[in-house]
Amino acid sequence: MGAIFKREMSGYFNSAIAYVVLAVYYFFSGMFFYLYCFYNNSASLSYVFANMFYIIMFIIPVLTMKTFSEEKRQKTDQALLTSPVSLIEIVMGKFLGAFCVYALCCAIFLVYGVVISFFAQPQWTVILCTLLGILLVGVAMIAINIFISSLTESMVVAAVIGMAVGLFIDTMGYLISLVPVDWLSAVLEKLNFLNYYTNFTYGILSIVDVMFYLSVTGLFIFFTVRVLERRRWS
Repeated sequence: MGAIFKREMSGYFNSAIAYVVLAVYYFFSGMFFYLYCFYNNSASLSYVFANMFYIIMFIIPVLTMKTFSEEKRQKTDQALLTSPVSLIEIVMGKFLGAFCVYALCCAIFLVYGVVISFFAQPQWTVILCTLLGILLVGVAMIAINIFISSLTESMVVAAVIGMAVGLFIDTMGYLISLVPVDWLSAVLEKLNFLNYYTNFTYGILSIVDVMFYLSVTGLFIFFTVRVLERRRWS
């Protein structure tokens, strides 16, 4: 798994993907930080985090689009699948590579907290709790998008489908209100990412919220392993 992880990190930083993702993430987070904190003279990062929830739904597909689709397109997937490494190690190596780049993106919020501390008393409990929430949302979305990447050999298709899934998650709250069937609306409400993320923004750490995102992550990592297993034996 370590070799796969190093290979992924090298791939990200030897190409433009990591730099583009970091630049876009820092640009939008910096813009929201200026508008909601400096311009409005506020010591709260809650609005910055809230808006970045929507941005990451479109950034993560770009980060993960090449994880397996590029391997398939270049015909290097067979060498990878027949290497003396288990499928779960292959998936986890790629997953951790994408997560590390994403974690570098999210680390900027610690910098914003330090900047605020020069002018006011930052709410570190809320900042750290919300940062954890952002990271958990990220790991779930990374797992989903790695699974999508394993289904196609086109990076563009993987990115577009991933963004469509992100858009669906972003608008799920609105779409639920349009569902006329009560039981279906209740089920979708339980799957709404934003519901589990909201508690983090108030500094509330709930095991239910944490387990939801970890469960989604584990489920889609499992799905990805099954896809690779089927490809290995086909």
